[in-house]
Amino acid sequence: MRLQRFLGITVCILCVGFFSLQAQETASGTVFLDQNNNGVLDAGEEGIPDVPVSNGRQVVTTDELGKYSIKINKNEGKVFVIKPAGYQVPTDEQNHPKFYYLHKPKGSPDLKYQGVEPTGKLPEAINFPLLKTTFGKRFKALIFGDPQPEQKKELGYFDRDIVSELHNATEYAFGITLGDMVDERLDWFSNYSKSVAKIGIPWFHVYGNNDMNMEAESDSAADETFEATFGPATYSFNKGNAHFIILDDIIYPRKDGGSGYRGGFTDKQIEFLKNDLKHVSRDKLIVVAFHIPIFGSFPEEDRKRLFNILDKYPHTLSISAHTHEQQFRFFDESQGWDRLKPHIHYNVGTTSGSWWTGVPDNRGIPPATMRDGTPNGYATLNVDGNSFTIDYKAANKSADYKMSMWGPEVVAKASGISAQLYVNYFLGSKLTDVEYRYNGLDDWRYMRRVEQADPHLTTVMAKWDMAEKVLEGKRPINPSESTHLWTMFLPTHLPLGKQTIQIRVTDMFGRTFTDEFTYEVVKPKQ
Repeated sequence: MRLQRFLGITVCILCVGFFSLQAQETASGTVFLDQNNNGVLDAGEEGIPDVPVSNGRQVVTTDELGKYSIKINKNEGKVFVIKPAGYQVPTDEQNHPKFYYLHKPKGSPDLKYQGVEPTGKLPEAINFPLLKTTFGKRFKALIFGDPQPEQKKELGYFDRDIVSELHNATEYAFGITLGDMVDERLDWFSNYSKSVAKIGIPWFHVYGNNDMNMEAESDSAADETFEATFGPATYSFNKGNAHFIILDDIIYPRKDGGSGYRGGFTDKQIEFLKNDLKHVSRDKLIVVAFHIPIFGSFPEEDRKRLFNILDKYPHTLSISAHTHEQQFRFFDESQGWDRLKPHIHYNVGTTSGSWWTGVPDNRGIPPATMRDGTPNGYATLNVDGNSFTIDYKAANKSADYKMSMWGPEVVAKASGISAQLYVNYFLGSKLTDVEYRYNGLDDWRYMRRVEQADPHLTTVMAKWDMAEKVLEGKRPINPSESTHLWTMFLPTHLPLGKQTIQIRVTDMFGRTFTDEFTYEVVKPKQ
């Protein structure tokens, strides 16, 4: 087992139990401005009033001296500060934010991947230091989906393909990984953390289905190792004019008779959400992050419980990973969202793409293109007050690589053959317009949005499945219907020679991006 220390106090993982049925005691302390950044409440350092503090269900605020007290389960529990805007919390050597105390007097249960040694009795004071920050209401946050290494060498892929281009990227306020940091090898959390630490900014984590102790017999025990490494699986914090809520939406084991896990929220989390948002003004941007997206097989009842709380806020966004695809979903009144403006859910593309599959390139790294045609990479959430935009950066590509195009290099003149050009704009949705024109001379015309497999991926799969010998690497995953694919028929009536199709994309945020596709019109062979 492994010890954690926070503010000089030995801490450990929480096993969530039936809070109201367990004996309770009171956790208390001070939230203070740590002027010398030593993590200790020194003489002359002042407490900070009106800061929320939670036990994972209830939320209290500090008094005028920065003091708080809150009930906590006597045998297992936690307490954490909900960081206010204008401040940051200390981080450890791997840039994990230290905003919590985990109380576990008897230590973690006996599992393959253990948590921490017993913490003993509750300390007399659990103090939370805060530091002033230079970021204001405009900031950028990095968003990673599923690194998910299945083999040890894939930890190296992640480090070289994703992290290497972000070393010391201090222009970002913080980062979030949306779960599946590993693929059931919880002892690799440390390898993953050492890699991400090179980015040099505070890094928050979401609990994913591949981050749990699979042999655990209860939902509370399943996240023992995650919490021992990264902290609570449900928490919140403020940045600028935005409020971020991190939720564990993995229910394991299932209680409906099915095997494995399912997506969903617990009553305790819903209560935390309600209590947390009592301290958040309606003009804030609310960003909710979890692993499993709230569409597909996600329980409709749990999505509606979330929406019933969020729909009091006009500015919201939810983000997830898990699917190894990239897509936007827009929820309206017919789906339980009770506002005129739809709720935007962004299912983020993954850093591992399609699980690190494909033939390795000259760097020895597979292309890992996702099954909807999105290259592996990472997102950036750009926050300005209570509004936002999103960017997506493909790994090992320039920042202006926003779309891929696929079509023939040569067509026969006036052949009547219906050759098509496809454009896959990676951040596209039904709110995206894609237009084209010939050689920069014609008026812009709209391309047709289709939901089908990316033809480039279909071609790649054919090479694998028709190969006469086994190819290097792992076979890619079968293509799925992409939600961000557009097409047009390439004209064959143009003059002989090189022809250019200009492409113009206008995205859901009103931004415009352009690219070009070149092909040649040749004489038909008789």
